[in-house]
Amino acid sequence: MDLTTFKALSFDCYGTLIDWEAGLVAVLSPWAREQGLSLSDEELLRSYASAEASVAATEFALYPELLAAAFRRTGADLGREVSDEWAARLGASVPDWPAFPDSADALARLASRYQLIILSNVHRDGFAGSNRQLRGDFAAIITAEDVGAYKPAENHFRALDTTLESLGIARSELLHVAQSLFHDHVPAKREGLRSVWINRRHDRPGWGATPEPAGDYSYDLEFGSMGEFADAVDKAF
Repeated sequence: MDLTTFKALSFDCYGTLIDWEAGLVAVLSPWAREQGLSLSDEELLRSYASAEASVAATEFALYPELLAAAFRRTGADLGREVSDEWAARLGASVPDWPAFPDSADALARLASRYQLIILSNVHRDGFAGSNRQLRGDFAAIITAEDVGAYKPAENHFRALDTTLESLGIARSELLHVAQSLFHDHVPAKREGLRSVWINRRHDRPGWGATPEPAGDYSYDLEFGSMGEFADAVDKAF
């Protein structure tokens, strides 16, 4: 792949740029201890992943409400109750989720080569909080709040088509960059988009906070971090 032929990059945010697993565990783990559950962080994330995907596929709510509902379902699946206080705590936690250490620098380097677009399963206020850490210069920001659905549904990608048209960029000139095979690379293949897998979990087994992909997926390049991807782009140019 010639990385110099692309004019724009679209990014998933949570899992790719922001360490949402660390953010989730910061709430799920103390709740589990309070409930007397002897579960590892990976076990908690796996249970949460299934719950969130199920809730997101059946109803739409802004991301704080989705997080709260997914937390309650996680508790039910584990045979424990999640209080309103705990549910609200997870729902309000998005702006506190940490950026991966390499994300801000990588975005700054990539912005000198491409137009950057956010394509995220979050709400506007949540992303604004995250971007205070990322300091990203984005040509467009597309959130679940804007499109009324959550990836892997097609809504984000229809909005992306409109955004590309407004920017004067052809689909063939866009590269989608994401960690989640389930949320991003399955629909990217469905939509005929070329993509880069930022495999943040390359040194850990399992799927973590994202469900195992249920459909066909592909990606053109794989990197273990955003820093590695930005290095490859710098080398290409």
